[in-house]
Amino acid sequence: MNRRMGMEAQLGIGGGAVSQEAARNLEIAEDLCRRRKPQQALPYLYKAMEDPNNFDAAIQLAFLMPTLDESVKLLEATEARGRAHLKRSLSPTCFDDGDEHVGHFWGIIETRPYMRVLQAKVRLTFENKDYNKCADTIIEMLRLCPGDNMGQRDWLGSVLLQAGRVENALSFAQAWLDPKHSNGSFPDRGGCAFGPPSKTPLSQDFVDREKKYGDGAILYTAALASFKLWGDCEIARQYLQISACLNPHVLLKVLGKVDRPKSLNFSPRTFNGPEAAHDYLWLTQDLWMAPDVWEWANSDAEVKSYVLKKCSRAACNTREVRVAEFKRCGGCKEVVYCGQVCQKEDWKVHKPICKDRQRTKDYLKALTNGRSGTRPEGGPIVASADFTPAGIATTFH
Repeated sequence: MNRRMGMEAQLGIGGGAVSQEAARNLEIAEDLCRRRKPQQALPYLYKAMEDPNNFDAAIQLAFLMPTLDESVKLLEATEARGRAHLKRSLSPTCFDDGDEHVGHFWGIIETRPYMRVLQAKVRLTFENKDYNKCADTIIEMLRLCPGDNMGQRDWLGSVLLQAGRVENALSFAQAWLDPKHSNGSFPDRGGCAFGPPSKTPLSQDFVDREKKYGDGAILYTAALASFKLWGDCEIARQYLQISACLNPHVLLKVLGKVDRPKSLNFSPRTFNGPEAAHDYLWLTQDLWMAPDVWEWANSDAEVKSYVLKKCSRAACNTREVRVAEFKRCGGCKEVVYCGQVCQKEDWKVHKPICKDRQRTKDYLKALTNGRSGTRPEGGPIVASADFTPAGIATTFH
């Protein structure tokens, strides 16, 4: 959640651990960075960092450092300061297993700046190709916050695979996919109490449920890890088929041999939508492009049925012969056409839908970035929930 929208917007960064002046300097610096004026932001960042508890200023500075090694070094120093701060403000044992705070980080507002430091470290160690350090940082985040309020579980499977820790990747995915957690509970240590993965084929009930409600990133991890461990076995194909059903955008890019995304997508997203696929491929596409993995995915008829698209003009039933053969609408990027003739003929029908989708995306992007926005007529009612001393509070935008 953006700091400017949740409880920290009311109580201050970390629940008031940072002075108002330091918070204001940080806000100015972040806005300048967002406007691509990093040199103008630096004086405000240095001023913000005069408050030793302003860890978010160090995070912003880390993304402006000249090398990734320097960025990671700054974050690790900030992480050490954050641990010391929390040991003073919460308890000396607040990081120890069995302590009352472990398992509730992020929910405890004072821990949020520290958790954001770890999240930034995940991003920059991945970009620095230090996959083991990246994975270990996520594992620590999930130990402290097993409910994963920061969305790191969609990264961990990919990072473990990049690190060559294939058994751990599959164990992690299977922990989150265990039907006993379909009620919203979460696995021990956020899925990181790694055990031997299972090769037992999935039940039809499991397959049917996951095709409706599953998490595409977790299931793609399970598919790739199973194939790497055991080859073209039944459970690997089951995971692959569920994944393709949930989020065909991933295999659309893989099988179409589209280049790996150059950066993360920070746009608002739908569950298992194209933005989620974009980020998953930024993490993992090179592993899917390995010749044996690509041939395996391309050989599955059910997978191809999810990936090959039909022309979006209602009167046209043309289906792709090759993956990614048709072009997407450049506006909403949600419909495809077999050619310019169909696209032009369908524009009168599609135009109002396309414009509404673009306005909705702009509105959601503004909220995501902590800015106010005007909800489009008929657009979604957006709610954000956060923890307060009195319980969970929900704000409608």
